[in-house]
Amino acid sequence: MPDRPSAFTSDSARDKYYAVYDRVLGELWPVPVDAVDVETHAGIVRIHRAGPATGDPIVLVAGAGGNALAWYRYIEPLARTRPVLALDPLGEPGRSVQTRPLATGAEVGGWFTDVLAAVGAERAHVAGFSYGGWTAVEQQLGGGGRVAALTLVDPGGLAPLPRRFVRWALAGAIASMLPRTLRHPMAGVVGNGALREDGLMSLMQAGWSFRRRLPLPPAYTDEQIRELSVPVQVLLGARSALLDAQAVAARLADIAPSWRVEIVPGTGHGLPVEAPDLVAKRILAFPGQVRPGTATPKHNSNNR
Repeated sequence: MPDRPSAFTSDSARDKYYAVYDRVLGELWPVPVDAVDVETHAGIVRIHRAGPATGDPIVLVAGAGGNALAWYRYIEPLARTRPVLALDPLGEPGRSVQTRPLATGAEVGGWFTDVLAAVGAERAHVAGFSYGGWTAVEQQLGGGGRVAALTLVDPGGLAPLPRRFVRWALAGAIASMLPRTLRHPMAGVVGNGALREDGLMSLMQAGWSFRRRLPLPPAYTDEQIRELSVPVQVLLGARSALLDAQAVAARLADIAPSWRVEIVPGTGHGLPVEAPDLVAKRILAFPGQVRPGTATPKHNSNNR
């Protein structure tokens, strides 16, 4: 269990990271954005706001090692019609500052509830990738409310963490240090489309000085999955290193038939950067007319 907050190794390391962060934000962010810091029980969370000033927000939660900048391709299409809040998750490298340890899923979900309360969200559509998906589910299981729908993009918690994921993450970390001319071809070799994202890779390299101390997501039981009462859609990479997409889809069809589950061909765990147009469309279209308890297709492999 983590007994200390996540943090940079030194003030100078933090300042160097912030300089890269600000540069990459300026280069990649496609629309005007307001940066807001909100206080939670475990630290200060940086939020990037875009889109209309009113309405139910779309809240974007990045995966392990990521932050709001990972969603840069999503901001313009989502913010045309909805307020968008992209978070630097607490405990991850970014401009959020963790001040207390987060040792359990309930504590991780708790800081997210604090954020939703601070921004006045009552019916947010939360889209979480990988660890961010697990964070969103923990928030709901903890009774946090304030959420009208969940989009979980290749999320943690739906199966035990496989060894192949550790190998995939290690291969990606090594490949990220290669020059661009070698790194881009390696994206296909290791199955990680994020390696083609030059700005995000420079941010990742600057973040080697960050020490991440957060709990690992355990696999949810059937009973825990059934506890979720809001509409849920799950987008899975067909070649995900984290999940066996077909097995997860079959399990959810059995225990959570109201969930919308889609397997996206040609993608892996890097689904958000490998198929951003599709994921953005799915976020905007969901939940449509779906309500809890309404039957939906068991899974869909159509990549249109």
